[in-house]
Amino acid sequence: MSDTAAFVAIAVVALGVLALLAILPWHRGGEQRLSPLAGLALGCVVTGIVFGENRVVGYGLFAAGIILAIVDSVRRSRGSGSSGPGSGR
Repeated sequence: MSDTAAFVAIAVVALGVLALLAILPWHRGGEQRLSPLAGLALGCVVTGIVFGENRVVGYGLFAAGIILAIVDSVRRSRGSGSSGPGSGR
């Protein structure tokens, strides 16, 4: 399998898992809207797939999307009531 085919296969599987998690209502008890940061991450991943022929741009956008998704996940896991530095508490 070529590098490009492996990249596309991994991206399609990742997007499928994300879509499945977004559709299924059993996680966290109800409907959750996609945050703006998660939407931007998804857009970067999809754009990275579209521009996959230019490896620097494709891989860069794909990596940016993954980093944004991780940041969004960390922000959501901490919640809005955290008492960490900069929270004003």
